[in-house]
Amino acid sequence: MIKILLACNAGMSTSLLVNKMKKVAAEHKLEADIKAVPEIQAPSHFNDINILLLGPQIKFLENKMIELADGRFPVVTINTQKYGMMDGLGVLKDAILAIKEFKKANAQ
Repeated sequence: MIKILLACNAGMSTSLLVNKMKKVAAEHKLEADIKAVPEIQAPSHFNDINILLLGPQIKFLENKMIELADGRFPVVTINTQKYGMMDGLGVLKDAILAIKEFKKANAQ
């Protein structure tokens, strides 16, 4: 099971994207737990996720979140175009790729 957390200012706009990502995951029979929270709540989920995706509007928090993640998982800002188009497939693919690259980089 892959656990993806999306964070934005209030968790509202990312909730729409979460629904699209869940639909794509189900269509591809991918076991995924995908949820959205306001950025202030994100750290309380850090012990139970594989990746943190930030909404483009909070890109300025990326370094802070990377620091808080302390090497446990990747922290990635969602591509602005994919976010704007609510591209569930594209964002899910990007998340899976980031997790794989993170694991590979940390396995060495």
